[in-house]
Order: sequence, then C-alpha cells, then structure tokens
Amino acid sequence: MSAHDPAYKLLFSHRELVADLIRGFVREDWVEQLDFDSLQRVKEVAVSHDLREREDDMIWRLRWGERWLYVYLLLEFQSSVDRLMAVRLLIYVGLLYQDLAASGEIPAGSPLPPVLPIVLYNGERPWWARTSLDELIAPDLPEQLRRWQPQMRYLLLDEQRLADTELPGQRNLAAALFRLENSRRPEDIQQVLASLVEWLAAPEQDSLRRTFVVWLKRVLLPARLPATDIPDLIDLQEMHAMLAERVKTWTEEWKQQGLEQGLEQGLEQGIHQGEARVLRRLILRRFGTLPDWAEARIEQASPEQLETWADRVLDGTTLEDVLTPKTDT
Repeated sequence: MSAHDPAYKLLFSHRELVADLIRGFVREDWVEQLDFDSLQRVKEVAVSHDLREREDDMIWRLRWGERWLYVYLLLEFQSSVDRLMAVRLLIYVGLLYQDLAASGEIPAGSPLPPVLPIVLYNGERPWWARTSLDELIAPDLPEQLRRWQPQMRYLLLDEQRLADTELPGQRNLAAALFRLENSRRPEDIQQVLASLVEWLAAPEQDSLRRTFVVWLKRVLLPARLPATDIPDLIDLQEMHAMLAERVKTWTEEWKQQGLEQGLEQGLEQGIHQGEARVLRRLILRRFGTLPDWAEARIEQASPEQLETWADRVLDGTTLEDVLTPKTDT
C-alpha cells in the first residue's frame, strides 16, 4: 500500500472509525470517561505549514471531562521501521502545542491539553523500534543528568499483529478494517463485509459506506486479485452481493495467484531471513551485542549486502567497520 494512499486516509477522516480505533485499541480505564460525541477533526487552518504538509498525520480532539484531549494519529505505511519515531513525534507534538497556543486554543496561564500519540503501522515486518524516547537515549547517564532529558512515548498499533483481535459483542469498524487488510480468502472479506453492511445501514452513514467501497476497489481487491476485473460498484451492499456471487471463482484464482506469488516471495524472504539470521549470530559471538542501529541496517539490507557484511565479521575491529555501507560494492 502506498504511504500516501488517499483512500486509506479518507477512511480515517470519518469520526466513527477514529472513535472505534480509540474504543477498541486504547485499553486503559480513563478511555471510559471520554465523550465520543464531542470527537472532531482539528481544522488544518489551526496548525502550521509544518504540520499541514504531513499528509499521513491526522489530528482529532474530544472532551475528557472539562478539558480537550488531542489525538495525534500518524499513519505509517513505509516498508521499513523508523527507529527514531519517538523523536519525530516529540517534534510533531511540540509543533501542535505551539500552534494551539498561537491560535488562542490555549488561554494564557492555562495548562497544556493532554495529547495521545498513536502510530498506526501497516508494514509486513513487525515493528521493532522503541516506543519511548527515554529508551533511545544513552542508558549510562548519571541520574542528575538523566532528569533533564526529554520524554516522549507513543502508542503503537501494528495492524498485522492486530488483525485477529477479537472484540466479543462489539461493533468495531477499526477491527473490521484490520481484518479486511489481513484477509487471505474471498470468504474472509465476504464475512467482514456482511458485518459492515449491517453496521453501516443508517442513511447518515452513506459517506463512510462509499469510502469503504472506494478503498476496497482501489486498494484491497486489486492487491488480492491483480489480474481480475473489479466491477465499478458504489454501494457496499452491491459489493457484498457481488463477492458472494463470485466467491467460488475468485477463490480458485486467489489460490493460484497466491501459490505463484507465495513461492516466489517465500524463496526471496527465506534467503534474506537466513542471511540476516547468520549475520546476527556472528555479530553476537564476535561483539557480544546488537544495538538498535545495527538491527535497523540489517533489517533494510539486501541479501548481497548481508553476505558482504558476514564476510567482514572476522576481520572488522568494530561493529561500525563491519556494517559500514559506503565501502560496499
């Protein structure tokens, strides 16, 4: 999926989906005190150019008692994990506070409103970066110096690992979206669509129904069935009926395409994972540790680069010497 896919961002411009994301996946007691009827998108005119140009970020707010709670939602669909995500969010939340103060949203003398930073990640590989800025700063600082270091934490929602989350007895649009994204059979999509048709039956939900259809046509189904012609439908009920009618044919196509792609991807991934596993073991035996920066380089390296680095382990005097990409050929 493209990092800037407009259909996906459009889904999270609907307050119902954002509300279900918070209800279902921020599992803390204080969430029960939130007034979801007050949930509203923070207008782009109220934030600076630095925040407006961030196409994958969305800012919402809702009432928590007498105060506003701001929800900074970052949609992260890059193929690689950003080790410094906590640093990025420290900057973004700081800019948000600055803009709120400049626009008069924070009266003089009033405390800053709380912010809930959420990173919604959709990469194939598990998220491994630290979710706390404190864990990125050198651990051997004196306590007196450590107290001056900035603090920042974010809530990570790794979609690939949330797909099978069961929310018994709950109608949750965010959970349905995650299950759709991680569906492996047309029957799985059909089952989730049946729930969405039931949940989004009200006339005022027409816009959200259409957004789901657009996302299904432009993102999900083409990815699952790249060689199949998708009918030009605009209604969620029609999409569900069409899938039910063609499910048997599509299942056979899906299996065949999945087999062909799986063999090719499995071979490539197997080679990469095997090379990476060997390199990690060699580094651990030679240097005794595998810091985050080294893990990040190994994660992003090609099989050829991994092989080159493995050859260097015995001769390199430092881990930096081994994993220096600029001398690779």
